[in-house]
Amino acid sequence: MREYGSNIILPSLDNLFSSEQERQDAKLEKIQILPLSELHPFEGHPFQVRDDEEMDKMVDSVKEYGVMTPAIVRPRRDGGYEIVAGHRRCHASRRAGVDTMPCIVRDMDDDTAIILMVDSNCQREHILPSEKAKAYQMKLEAIKRKGGRPSKINSGQVGPNYFERRSNQIVADEAGESVKQVQRFIRLNKLTPDLMQLVDDGRLKTTPAVELSYLTPEEQEDFLSYMEEEGCTPSLSQAQKLKAASKESVLTKDRIHGIMSARSPSVKPREPQLTIAVSKVERYFPKGFSSEQMESTILKILENYYRKRQDYER
Repeated sequence: MREYGSNIILPSLDNLFSSEQERQDAKLEKIQILPLSELHPFEGHPFQVRDDEEMDKMVDSVKEYGVMTPAIVRPRRDGGYEIVAGHRRCHASRRAGVDTMPCIVRDMDDDTAIILMVDSNCQREHILPSEKAKAYQMKLEAIKRKGGRPSKINSGQVGPNYFERRSNQIVADEAGESVKQVQRFIRLNKLTPDLMQLVDDGRLKTTPAVELSYLTPEEQEDFLSYMEEEGCTPSLSQAQKLKAASKESVLTKDRIHGIMSARSPSVKPREPQLTIAVSKVERYFPKGFSSEQMESTILKILENYYRKRQDYER
């Protein structure tokens, strides 16, 4: 556009000789075919790219049809592009032997990129607790930075806690979780890597793990050693007692043992069970024997063996 005088504005030559549709198309984001060598992972990307069954299916799809949904990338200061959404598609393309990938190049600041990266990955079916913990933390901090601090005029009326709650609510609503659940996942970031791995493996439940996150790193290491030695995991009640002892600065190794080994007087110790699959012993019995008949016969044989051994030892 060119301006003559103070009020008259004339269109540029490009606008004069282009249609409205062409001008609108120019505003749309274009899909570009970019070399995989120019695509770099998002810095601090919290989601793992796993070579699992789902990835194998994606590789087969890329080989047959190509990448159907473009990745979203942004230019890097050091050259090339940073992947915001599309890490798994990029990995599948490499495995499929493809050298390029369709991408939408979008200029965006760090916080906008973080929010888009988290939102595009949280829709996946299988997400580890550690992935959610890191992703929710990153998004929460990005939302706070984008929202800024409350002005002096409003800070006295609503207070800083209002903005903290509001940021948590946004993360929760967009993830389909409750605010409490989002806070629990974020709290897991305080676990040591070894304990977090147990949560991911399903060997340590999330709720007791949240309580354990309040222990100091040294106390967490001591507790992990106890778990490995005893082959046990804490109940929610035990984890809460460990947290309380840590708060009082009395969580020694002996205290850990005392909390974990204590039993409620109203709960009887569970009797050990021995289970033998029928398929392992059925060949030793006549055809048609029921499991009850097998059990009765085995007990009689053991009883006879026990008596003979007693006689021999006398």
